[in-house]
Amino acid sequence: MNLPNKLTLARVLCIPFFVLLMLVDLKIPFQNWFACFVFVVASITDLLDGKIARKHNIVTNFGKFMDPLADKLLVCSALICFVSLQRIPTWIVLVIVWREFIISGFRLVASNNGIVLAAGMSGKIKTVCQMVMTILLIVHIDHIFFRVLEQVAIYASLMMTIYSLLDYLVHNKKVFSDGLK
Repeated sequence: MNLPNKLTLARVLCIPFFVLLMLVDLKIPFQNWFACFVFVVASITDLLDGKIARKHNIVTNFGKFMDPLADKLLVCSALICFVSLQRIPTWIVLVIVWREFIISGFRLVASNNGIVLAAGMSGKIKTVCQMVMTILLIVHIDHIFFRVLEQVAIYASLMMTIYSLLDYLVHNKKVFSDGLK
């Protein structure tokens, strides 16, 4: 197994530890900061695995399948924790998760037609917004400034989620309509 695939697996293996730190009171001082550390480390593996795979031309079918799945598992796990902890409304999580599944399905249709659809700029901005939101909601500092900042990050993520979905669909509508034929 190559290094990028090991990094992808490491990301998946971080998820149970992250969820444990988020949802179980282990009586550890600064437990939320440990959870944040695990989430950030897992997120960094996402940056590294793709970069290494492309640089050394070791892109595999396993990596193509597991990398986006690992990303979705990590993000969805965090969102589910936030719902459980009542830090984000369920309907917002549903919109974010639906967008991910719609785009994944769309990429599958394109892939079946031999087309690879890269992430656009709006999707990258959406990801940054979601990462900032996630870190703020993990750390969850009990101060009015940070609570307002959390809300701004939640709604910025929601708006970018919707915008990036629409942008993706508009820019790739020909692929989708061709795939339905």
